[in-house]
Amino acid sequence: MKLLGVLLSKNYKLLSVAAILEVFETVNKFYQTAGDAQPFEINLLASEETTRTQQEAFGYPLQSIKDVKQLDMILIPAFTSDNMQETLQANGTCIPHLIKQYNNGASLGTFCTGAFLLGASGLLNGKIATTHVDASNGFANAFPAVKLKADKTVTQDGRLYTSGGATSSFHLLLHLVHEYCGKEMAIKIAKVFAIDMDRDKQSYFSTFQPSHSHNDELVASAQQKIESNYHDTATIEELIKDIPSSRRNIVRRFKQITGITPIEYLQQTRIEAAKRLLERTGQQMTEIIFNSGYSDPKAFRKVFKKSVGMTPSQYREKFQVR
Repeated sequence: MKLLGVLLSKNYKLLSVAAILEVFETVNKFYQTAGDAQPFEINLLASEETTRTQQEAFGYPLQSIKDVKQLDMILIPAFTSDNMQETLQANGTCIPHLIKQYNNGASLGTFCTGAFLLGASGLLNGKIATTHVDASNGFANAFPAVKLKADKTVTQDGRLYTSGGATSSFHLLLHLVHEYCGKEMAIKIAKVFAIDMDRDKQSYFSTFQPSHSHNDELVASAQQKIESNYHDTATIEELIKDIPSSRRNIVRRFKQITGITPIEYLQQTRIEAAKRLLERTGQQMTEIIFNSGYSDPKAFRKVFKKSVGMTPSQYREKFQVR
């Protein structure tokens, strides 16, 4: 029997916890119905501070992560948070115990933004990981030593597992069920929860949502110029030429604030514009290419597929509001 821990961190997402419990409880029921021993013992964990005032959750006794026995795996659900730095600080007391469990042989898995807590532990340094696609820039800035694969649905690097946003959680759960219980059980779970087993990318769910909540007027000016003039076929140098600063200084400050260079910002702004046109209009592809700032159809299709994970035509077929 595998000893499984689910960490009820502060600001956890209810949906994320529910998905984890539902899947592993369902696996246990399949085994029980067949007259076999259940493969997982589920333990709910929380900080020592939380367990002083709360004794149970979701029908399970709540155990302090400080005092729990050595586990085989600990899973970290997604966070609901408008301020990730505050959330990480609130959950900081759990980090030494996660490291201790890992060093003693436990596997660690994260779902969606739960990867931030694992990133803060340092255990992901030099390892591959993913997170919610819209949180990837923030993650990359916070943990530059991690080899972030923002387009991936699931990653595994040794005993460290991560998944992308929302429904990607089910793909990591399937991966774990497959690893611990075999392909047959993974297929059963996929059917029960109607999970597409073949999806390995999440990039086409991404929405470019750059932050403007900063006080750097130079960067804000560059952002405004790019967002107002992206449909012109001008180069980034032409777009920012009137900003009173050297190109080198603009690029340095821009990347420090937004997490990407002005050129990448322009590209993502154009791709996001193209996605909106594909979703909401009946424009011909040549019109969409021109209206999103591209003049070379071949270059547009190459950049679009690299950024989104599918061709423009496939994206329109999947997401167009008819």
